[in-house]
Amino acid sequence: MASIHSSKTRPFASHHTVTPCTRTHQIGALALVIITFFLTRIFDQSFNSSSFSTPTSGQYRSKNDVVRFSDSGGSIFWPQRGYGTHLSLKIYVYDENEIDGLKHLLYGRDGKISPDSCVKGQWGTQVKIHKMLLQSRFRTRKKEEADLFFVPAYPKCVRVMGGLNDKEINQTYVKVLSQMPYFRLSGGRNHIFVFPSGAGAHLFKSWATYLNRSIILTPEGDHTDKRDTSAFNTWKDIIIPGNIDDGMTTHGSRIVEPLPLSKRKHLANYLGRAQGKVGRLRLIELSKQYPDKN
Repeated sequence: MASIHSSKTRPFASHHTVTPCTRTHQIGALALVIITFFLTRIFDQSFNSSSFSTPTSGQYRSKNDVVRFSDSGGSIFWPQRGYGTHLSLKIYVYDENEIDGLKHLLYGRDGKISPDSCVKGQWGTQVKIHKMLLQSRFRTRKKEEADLFFVPAYPKCVRVMGGLNDKEINQTYVKVLSQMPYFRLSGGRNHIFVFPSGAGAHLFKSWATYLNRSIILTPEGDHTDKRDTSAFNTWKDIIIPGNIDDGMTTHGSRIVEPLPLSKRKHLANYLGRAQGKVGRLRLIELSKQYPDKN
């Protein structure tokens, strides 16, 4: 018992040696700080001189390919295509046949939902943006040269028309995204998704896991639609107008004949259901009171 007691009371300090901080250590630490400071300044000046130098003919094809920014610290050259007088983006649009499951997000599980039936009403932007990009001069068919990637899907239309239920939409999105190596490469940062209704990206239940870094186009921003979290992020997502049927905007015979912009002091667009909500009911009542202003 005595031996056990003595082992418990043995001081731990006897197993560790504490080296005192001498004047030599202090001088060495100060010298290290000074050397680090001057080396940092040297590298910084070397980097700046190379960064602000005039680009050689090998860097850019011509002077027209770059735009120059100047300030008191020097000049820097930036690609004309991004910050110059013209926009030069390359957008890759995923083809419905290249990824298993993508057709289900476009036409439903049975493939019976047509784009023509999805192009009407506020949700029509999901179809129109897709068609526009297919014909765009910015479109590229080479993934390796693309700046952005567009993922076509009509989830709101497919859901409303019974093509997929909420669980199927979620499972299909996960399946589709798992087949996109460029999505994984960037963490989804350069991929664009359209969610054209007030529910936003919440149509995809697992959006917070998969689309938290992607670019989302939606007509309503921080509207959570009775949810605790908004899927809209002002740093990356974009508010787009709700779709207006072509019959209201095309030249020639139209459904309505709106006042020309030159005669309007204010311009607003409302498209949706009243749903018994006070603000919406007041807008409808105002439109009835001033029919000549519509």
